[in-house]
Amino acid sequence: MKLNAQELRLVDDDEAKKRAASLKRHPIYFILENVYDTYNVGGLFRLADAIGVTKMYLCGEMEIPPNAKIKKASIGTYKVVPWEYKKTAHEAVADLRSKFQNPNSKQNPNNKIQIIAIEQDSHSLPYTQISYHFPVALMVGNETSGITKETLALADHIAEIPMWGINRSLNVIVSAAIVSYHMASILELEP
Repeated sequence: MKLNAQELRLVDDDEAKKRAASLKRHPIYFILENVYDTYNVGGLFRLADAIGVTKMYLCGEMEIPPNAKIKKASIGTYKVVPWEYKKTAHEAVADLRSKFQNPNSKQNPNNKIQIIAIEQDSHSLPYTQISYHFPVALMVGNETSGITKETLALADHIAEIPMWGINRSLNVIVSAAIVSYHMASILELEP
């Protein structure tokens, strides 16, 4: 049974863990780099729950749960989405690559993880032209400066969302949602 916002906010940690253990997770990971706005972090937890990510990596200079603003914006989903703090996004990418490039891995002996940065860059492709496959990690960055150049260099692809107005970019949650749901529709995620 799905919980509404009020129920999610009130569910205790033990009940949240119990419910989270029974959820189907998809081989999708989020890597957040220096996302300063705690409401954006909370919103990304909501998105991660909505598409059933396996894990979120919170990296760099950013707040982590149980920050009050993250708790509020996430409506409690920070309790059910597995997450880990890493000092850098490079550490998160290295962690994922080591899990999925190990030929003895029971999780995925044949596939490498695909790292997709959502960013504007001279090497980017429209997000609709990328060939997505599982497992996949989507990276998003700072609301003002984006993903660092060093971190972008770790990506297999850089996905860009076209902008036709005067504004240069979308909110980080909106950008992650657009690419996530597009990818989910292509890869035909099952509920």
